[in-house]
Amino acid sequence: MSRTIRKIAVAAGILLLLLLILPFLIPVNSYRPLIESQASAALGRSVRIGDLSLSILRGSLSAENLSIADDPRFSTSPFLTAKSLRVGVELVPLIFSRTLKVTGITIDDPQVTLLRAPAGEWNYSSLGNTSPEADPAPAGAQSGSSSLIQGDVSVKHLELDNGKIIAGSLGSNKRNSYDNVDVVAIDFSLNSRFPVTVSASLPRGGELRLDGLAGPVDRNNAALTPVDAKLHISSLDLAATDFLDPSLGLGGIVGMDSTVTSRNGQAATKGTLTISNALLVAGGAPATAPVIVAFSTSYDQRGNSGVINPSTVKVGNATARLRGTYISRGDSTNVDLSVAGNEMPAHDVEQFLPAIGVRLPEGAVLTSGTLNADLTIKGPTHRLVTNGTLALFNGNLAGFNLGARMSAIGALAGIDTGSDLLIERLITNLHIAPDGLRVDNFHALVPALGSLIGAGTVDARSDLDFKMIAKLKTPGAGTTSTAGILGDILSQVTGGRSAAGTTIPFLIKGTTSNPRFLPDVEGLALEILRSQTGAAGTPAAASQEQAGNPWSALGDLLQQKKKP
Repeated sequence: MSRTIRKIAVAAGILLLLLLILPFLIPVNSYRPLIESQASAALGRSVRIGDLSLSILRGSLSAENLSIADDPRFSTSPFLTAKSLRVGVELVPLIFSRTLKVTGITIDDPQVTLLRAPAGEWNYSSLGNTSPEADPAPAGAQSGSSSLIQGDVSVKHLELDNGKIIAGSLGSNKRNSYDNVDVVAIDFSLNSRFPVTVSASLPRGGELRLDGLAGPVDRNNAALTPVDAKLHISSLDLAATDFLDPSLGLGGIVGMDSTVTSRNGQAATKGTLTISNALLVAGGAPATAPVIVAFSTSYDQRGNSGVINPSTVKVGNATARLRGTYISRGDSTNVDLSVAGNEMPAHDVEQFLPAIGVRLPEGAVLTSGTLNADLTIKGPTHRLVTNGTLALFNGNLAGFNLGARMSAIGALAGIDTGSDLLIERLITNLHIAPDGLRVDNFHALVPALGSLIGAGTVDARSDLDFKMIAKLKTPGAGTTSTAGILGDILSQVTGGRSAAGTTIPFLIKGTTSNPRFLPDVEGLALEILRSQTGAAGTPAAASQEQAGNPWSALGDLLQQKKKP
């Protein structure tokens, strides 16, 4: 072996020996009180770390544990805990002048608990705005220039790796958990803007990513720190967020692309929201087409209230207008929204109807027609209640023979409405709640039959309970001889006047996918007739009462016809 090679080998051995020995020669653990004190001063929270060790190869100090205290108004448990902490340092100043210069901070496997008070304040709002609770650095602790000592915190690379966030409201046991949280901030500073990236796994497989600029940090309320970012959310399960009541089986899958801008406590969000498989009423079924919302909102972060600026809601080619307000209180967010649409293609809207418990009979399809809707949506987001009016014009319900379905009603047997049901006009009031659907003031004009009026409910099992009246366009047209007898009875009731507009009470039972039309043998539809057609107080109504309620006689007649 040549002398040169031996020298190189000796130098390499000495260098390796230094690398192995130096961590033990430098009392890095003496920096621990200093780091704790200065981190506490910067955050306004007590910060504790475990024993420090030095890695020459990685150029960093490591600690096994990290704990940051919570705001005592929220909790006595830590705000953040982590299995390990790595602090990147400049080695030359550390080795030769015992000066600690931080280049980066990495927190591994942190767990952060976010709590919101009923008034809307978060437990992280006070970060950095109070005097530190920790004791000052003990006498004799190592000193030196460090970015943590200054009034500003400046770190070239700040990272939270593989974290977990648990979020909820103060005084509530409800908690949402978000895993695989990664936060990376470059050139982080309390007093200037810095690039930041946040990614997280959402419950049941969803993902969140935020990219943008943040800062400078608001020292009075960290939650009001200015932000300009793009927010992307995919596969967010609404049932896992308590946005809809999961106990009723409600839900939907949300995707969103938006921009977020926050200044002086005023935040604005604008973007596109897509809801797939929406289910808003127990007993309904997931919508077969996605709902696409192009939205714009403004939010007052101090008042925890917001405005939904004029936005659009689309299902296929059907478009409605959306606007309203919302306010957050504790676990609950209450909304007051209005949705209105005119001349929406009925076939496109049909794809969303199952989500609100309206399912067409099996084999039936709305092939044509237009829909108008004027609805209000109010209440807490997990139990929304919708009220309003729905109208269908010139609709064609293909594959539904109403005449055949109503053949069980003897007085209507023989009426031919064809294999497709043409609906000239249908207007009704709707009440949609998580536990079911109620229909009031239902009025439909069917050219082949006449008009249908009534009211009823669809419960959480899709069971129908409707009381209806068919008002024939001509007396007994297309009916059997029973209808002729019916006409005689009604002629007597009306005092011998023309029986045009003969009315027949009936019930709709069964399910939305398989409705059954039955005679109203007890005449229960009379009150609907009085309240919804103005019959009460008329001479005809008086004659009916004087005749001893001929509706019961009508029921007897219908029952007799059924006997062999």
